Amino acid sequence: MSVAPGASLRAIREAKPLVHQITNYVVMNETANATLALGALPVMAHAVEEVEEMVGLASALVLNIGTLSAPWIESMLRAGKAASARGIPVVLDPVGAGATRLRTETALRLLDVVDVTVLRGNAGEVASLVGVEAEVRGVESIGSAESPADLAREAARRFGCVASVTGPVDQVSDGQASIAVANGHALLATVSGTGCMSSALTGCFLAGKPDDPVAAAAEALVAFGVAGEDAAEGARGPGSFHVGLYDALAALDPETLDGRARVEP
Repeated sequence: MSVAPGASLRAIREAKPLVHQITNYVVMNETANATLALGALPVMAHAVEEVEEMVGLASALVLNIGTLSAPWIESMLRAGKAASARGIPVVLDPVGAGATRLRTETALRLLDVVDVTVLRGNAGEVASLVGVEAEVRGVESIGSAESPADLAREAARRFGCVASVTGPVDQVSDGQASIAVANGHALLATVSGTGCMSSALTGCFLAGKPDDPVAAAAEALVAFGVAGEDAAEGARGPGSFHVGLYDALAALDPETLDGRARVEP
């Protein structure tokens, strides 16, 4: 496992992988633009009639349960199964898991029937899925009884995937190896959808590095965190920060990104 976000970013921009995203309509525009700004190509297809065909064209699939409905759940299940059958990496973002039974049960069902590569969520969401006491208010994580590092390890072992638990310090684990990522800025928490953007970028990095999902998940968080740091410079508040975030993603320099990574095993 080698965390080298610069080389991975360069590979993404050269290959321009297609990342299929079945995501929530609150952030669909944001995650599509973040994917484009990084250098990959987004497709936001959720119709049950086409998702299996579309995912076959993609290099990664991102499933985000932020605005659930029965047809979208069926689309996620079909796309996830098709991706798993083809060996296409899958990211699951369990937005708001723990807030309602529908969200929690849907996330657990997807983890059961889809070969999820990376589970990317905040501490409250991931805690709810592993049965640890947590408070989730709406789609926001208020807190958990366990540390993010412990949650990442437990979730990875429980679900047989890489767990990426984001917060002030992000934690990525496959149940054995773990990586802490300290890049980022407090303004990321003031804009709706930044967690969803990090899941989209996780899909991008998995597309570029499918054989090392732990490193790919950590590299995505490094890149997004560094972009957040750059966007915060000169930002007057959440609005200007939001606009600057896309510019910062597009301006990420593969030559200097490794040196800016704040990661610890």
